[in-house]
Amino acid sequence: MITGLSHVSIVVPNLEEAARELEKKYGLKVGPAQINEQQGVRMAYVELANAKIELMEPLRADSPVGKFLQRNPHGGIHHLSLRVDSVQATVAAIEHKGARVLGDATQKNVHGARIAFVHPHDFLGALVELEEHQN
Repeated sequence: MITGLSHVSIVVPNLEEAARELEKKYGLKVGPAQINEQQGVRMAYVELANAKIELMEPLRADSPVGKFLQRNPHGGIHHLSLRVDSVQATVAAIEHKGARVLGDATQKNVHGARIAFVHPHDFLGALVELEEHQN
């Protein structure tokens, strides 16, 4: 189960499709879309216990987000780290729903926490690290 995130913004080509994918594969609920005319984006948020994921869809090709999407047609970011209670249980749950995990769930980071990575194609073009946190 995903329990936390610092903050991340993900550029997507289609807000509704991205929202459906996040709900289907991860059980994440995306809030209502909002428009920021000045930035040239339509956005919606996933509310987590102590953080947010911001999904941004460009309203126009000449906006910064539109230009990013031109260079990265599938959208995305480089990397984000999500906290989970159990990497093994989370990996099993998301693989069951069609997400691909790179490597196995026995890797550890430099702090000794168990980690795994979700394939970028299965999380809106972003490489995601699942990091186990002990309570």
